[in-house]
Amino acid sequence: MAPTIRPPAVAGRFYPRDPDQLRADLRSYFLPGQKALHTLGCVVPHAGYVYSGHVAGAVYARLVPPTRCILMCPNHTGVGQPLAIMSLGAWQTPLGQMRIDSALADAVKRRFPLLVEDAEAHRAEHAAEVQLPFLQIKNPDCSFVPIALGTGRYEVLHALGEAIAETLQAMGEPVLVIASSDMNHYENDTITRHKDFKAIERILVNDARGLFDVVMNEDISMCGFGPTVAMLTAVRRLGATGTELVKYATSGDISGDRERVVGYAGIVVR
Repeated sequence: MAPTIRPPAVAGRFYPRDPDQLRADLRSYFLPGQKALHTLGCVVPHAGYVYSGHVAGAVYARLVPPTRCILMCPNHTGVGQPLAIMSLGAWQTPLGQMRIDSALADAVKRRFPLLVEDAEAHRAEHAAEVQLPFLQIKNPDCSFVPIALGTGRYEVLHALGEAIAETLQAMGEPVLVIASSDMNHYENDTITRHKDFKAIERILVNDARGLFDVVMNEDISMCGFGPTVAMLTAVRRLGATGTELVKYATSGDISGDRERVVGYAGIVVR
């Protein structure tokens, strides 16, 4: 299979296409005075930067990104396989190319053969792409493994998280596990905050099953609960000892519209 260069799908819409403007925007989102941490995982939002960039930036300001990352996102488009990975090539952003970590991708696939090689599932998906410029600014040498999840089955998500943990334990080197997710969608600000903090409460105690249950039982439209369940499962097995809510906001904080908002949580796990 020939290596693929995936072009940006949402540059100029979700974030600036001009590299100088993009760099300036990214740096404006990093909160000053944040102590950087060596972390195992994180939850970071993926809306347009104008809405959620300040929350994502608060997370990335807290990270010391290693040179390898696993980046899991939901499949918003419905295109392709429900467990879709890319193992070859690179993704292009306005800041240059970010290389796919083929060795890490292959190692994860060996542990979890349900993952299917599928570039189509990633072609128009924004949720992983919007994370890359942050990583490129923080660590230009970073490589990554993109995984798009179109399944909501707990058993599958748990098994994926276990396989990721087993892979990283065998490697014995730092790898950051990123879950790209927004929180509740399109209800009013009061309801959204109430629902979101029920989910955040479970994340903060590293309770993957509890997060899944509260999302299902409370009708919380957290689009990336699947990546978050898998990430929490992985980092718990890797020995996570602490979780921190770095920043929370809703789109209403930017737009002023409190009747129909999306929630954004930035969380790090170490």
